[in-house]
Amino acid sequence: MSSIALRRAIILALAPASMLAAHAQTSEPTTAVELDPMVVTVTKTPTKTSNLVAQTKVLTAKELAHYQGQNLFDVIKNQAGISSYNSGGTDKASNFYMRGFDSKGILVIIDGVRYGSLTTGQPALGLLSANEVERVEILYGASGSSVYGANAMGGVIQVFTKKGSADGSKVALTVGAGSHDSFNYGISAGFANENTKLNLSANHSESDGINTIVTPYHAQSRDEDGFERQSASLALSHRAGQFEAGLNALASKADVEYDNTWSDQSDIRDKQKGGAASIYGTYHYGNGSDVKVQYGESLDESKNFAGATMTGEYQSRQKQANLSLTHAIGAGKILAGAEHLKQEVESSVAYAQTKRDNTGVYVGYQSTHDKLDAQAFVRYDDNSWYGEDTTYNAGLAYRITPNLRVGANYATGFRAPTFNDLYWPGGGNPDLQPETSKNSEAFIELTGNHHKTRLTGYHSDVKDLIAGWPSKNINKAKITGATISSDWQFGHYLAGVSYDYQDANDVTPNALGEKTKSDLAFRPEHKGTAYVGYAHDDFNVRAEYQKVGSHYAGGNHSSKMQGYGLLNLSGTYELTPHISITHRFNNILNKKYTTNESWGTRYNADGANVHTSVTFKY
Repeated sequence: MSSIALRRAIILALAPASMLAAHAQTSEPTTAVELDPMVVTVTKTPTKTSNLVAQTKVLTAKELAHYQGQNLFDVIKNQAGISSYNSGGTDKASNFYMRGFDSKGILVIIDGVRYGSLTTGQPALGLLSANEVERVEILYGASGSSVYGANAMGGVIQVFTKKGSADGSKVALTVGAGSHDSFNYGISAGFANENTKLNLSANHSESDGINTIVTPYHAQSRDEDGFERQSASLALSHRAGQFEAGLNALASKADVEYDNTWSDQSDIRDKQKGGAASIYGTYHYGNGSDVKVQYGESLDESKNFAGATMTGEYQSRQKQANLSLTHAIGAGKILAGAEHLKQEVESSVAYAQTKRDNTGVYVGYQSTHDKLDAQAFVRYDDNSWYGEDTTYNAGLAYRITPNLRVGANYATGFRAPTFNDLYWPGGGNPDLQPETSKNSEAFIELTGNHHKTRLTGYHSDVKDLIAGWPSKNINKAKITGATISSDWQFGHYLAGVSYDYQDANDVTPNALGEKTKSDLAFRPEHKGTAYVGYAHDDFNVRAEYQKVGSHYAGGNHSSKMQGYGLLNLSGTYELTPHISITHRFNNILNKKYTTNESWGTRYNADGANVHTSVTFKY
């Protein structure tokens, strides 16, 4: 039997089984929606979301399990408050936006280590397999700037790799198949006892892909463009008394095909590598007090080929050492830290400078009480290229009743120029200054035993935006928006809705000094999601409908992308305690739509597609 026939056979065999899940016997419900999870990204100390001022979102292992065989970009783009575009299906060039800031201004962290390209400034989330991730924490807005420094104006996304199983030794094997002759398999092994946790994981995914372009320059470009991706992760920790030490590592590589829109030559291939590794030690010296030392490195590498000829090579390395302190006092916690960061680029492009260093220190205060929650941070950064910068934030929330809370937060932020911004031959500008922003938000939150509802309004003033060719600090922007989300769970049943309104504008004065207003590209004014589901000990299913409004893909309103709506269905069924099936059906209505146009080329988005996987646990 051929490999293609085998994959199709797997789909036909597994998909009907997942549909039988509706007949599963009932038992006591499990928690499908964590209404008040614990997070660490916001202040670097464990805090319940009900005691935070800034808007946060947590994606748990159960939610991530619905994305078997997909990448982390596929996960992030579906979240409230985030818009995105994609250049021709999964694993292709993409970008995402949070609160009007593109991914250059959104800091991505893997187990505490910065991750992303230093040349483009964008994190390659499409390179990271969702199967390697245990948890994702999303911090919206600029409050993370005063803790993490540069490039957190729009928010922070922290990725946590899989850790050892809490219930002892466990081995899991997953095999899956889906549309476009996609195929994936992976294995993980975990061990845990009272003091030690260990997890090893490896995964492989591949697909023939789709025809990526709608309007090619050359008819020869109309073909399927596939990909292959391999990834592996390691997590080890040991605790002895008050001391804990450990290491984390996540590595991934991919081979991705692109249509050649510039000539009738063969497809362009992009060979990518990326990931992060770190070691740490923590001393817990009191109730809620600890000191942590961490050293980590991350890699982002891309090699482009047209046929057998390499057309470009870009490698970004970041090395960072962190010291953080949490000290509990009677009225709250004092938090402080220091970070030294070394960034280096190796490239086929002749950059005038290839290295830079940054040293940052921060101090903050956090207080959580029955009625009042407060946080305040200030951070100082000294960069070898652009000098000094200070950011700060202050937030306060008051609980009017046990179920009703209101609050507000103010934060400043900045984005460091990328290596391309500064030194790209013919277009870089070494005199660029960081982009800066002033950001405010306010919220009202209503919670109960079965639901959590939050309305957040925000506004950002951004100056010294980097734009033009050669690059200049010329633009100004104003971003105003609101997000409302409501999640409900009654026994086995769950439902939720979210809606984002966003008015993101370039307000740079024209040559005569007159005020102007123009929509920023790729920021739809409206986006909404509604879902319903059923959660059970051995079965869960979720139907989700997402509506995205129209937006522009280029400056000066040159390319308008029409709005679209997508209906998705996902579910997991445990056939036995050792065997489970996960099924995902994306774009059930087979909606035809595009999210991106560049240089006259429009890129396809995927139509109706399915993926089914089976997991064996021992």
